[in-house]
Amino acid sequence: MTEHIYTPTAGDFEFLTGRDITTDKNFASQSYWKGVAIHFYRNRRAMVGVVIVGLIILLAIIGPSMNSYGYKDIVSVVDDNGKQVVAKGIAPQLGFMDNGDGPFANETFLFGTDDLGRDLWTRTWQGARVSLIIAFVTIFIDMIIGMSYGLISGYFGGAVDNVMQRIVEIANSVPRLVIVSVLAIFMPKGMGLVIVTLLLTEWIGMSKIARAEMLRIKEEEYVLASRTLGAHSMHIIFKQILPNTIGPIITQVMFSIPTAIFTEAFLSFVGVGIMLPQCSIGSLIESGFNNITTLPYQILPPIIVLALQMLGFNFIGDGFREALAPKLEDM
Repeated sequence: MTEHIYTPTAGDFEFLTGRDITTDKNFASQSYWKGVAIHFYRNRRAMVGVVIVGLIILLAIIGPSMNSYGYKDIVSVVDDNGKQVVAKGIAPQLGFMDNGDGPFANETFLFGTDDLGRDLWTRTWQGARVSLIIAFVTIFIDMIIGMSYGLISGYFGGAVDNVMQRIVEIANSVPRLVIVSVLAIFMPKGMGLVIVTLLLTEWIGMSKIARAEMLRIKEEEYVLASRTLGAHSMHIIFKQILPNTIGPIITQVMFSIPTAIFTEAFLSFVGVGIMLPQCSIGSLIESGFNNITTLPYQILPPIIVLALQMLGFNFIGDGFREALAPKLEDM
């Protein structure tokens, strides 16, 4: 029995012409982060959060310089009689005073002035700037500390993991107010006290997320291959595993920023945070609360800015969480 070998010829094939051959252009050659960006962009709440946070950051940058008053300057003019008059407790004005009477007839105070005659527009956005700086700086440092701590703990496991997790449990069991009270004994009240408090508390959540991701990934084939080839542990942790855990950590960062802003506001409200003449959202709320019976409008701008900050960052965090792990109906 002879074996027949088929030899193809040019006439056996022809080009397909005149047929509608469609390609899925959305997901044909789409990278992971491109897919995350597409899902995030399609999330309306996330985009609303981006707009809110973007406007607040923009106003925190340019808002204090939109008039000639500094955040600690007391607004005053000289009236027709040559007497200096301080703008104490002027209600918000959307334009020049209609009647044209009084020494401040040509002045505009969008948020009004406080009981000492300082412009609340300038102080509100200066306070928002201080709060955002504290939040971003502390969360960035906490992300590095917590991420490194959690990845190392989860990678080595065993006795190393047990010891490191006991430290986390001890740190997490100490109430934040106790930490603040102890720090207030050795540190002056102000921005430094707030930053140190946040540095001692906010890294714990980051470390738990990083450790959970490490325990999930460290038995993957590419990690085992790197170990077999003799790669150093630090190289495996920070060069190979870290890029694959960055998504959940970014989500945790977005949720930690409003927590840091609220913590700063609370500490300033109770009198251990930002001190006068410096201002923050919390100190402005505390000042407005003290004058709520006589000048009730003072408390509204910082409360609204604080609420919008927390709402915007939470919307962005929800958007990242859904984009990094989209549901089947959203695909």
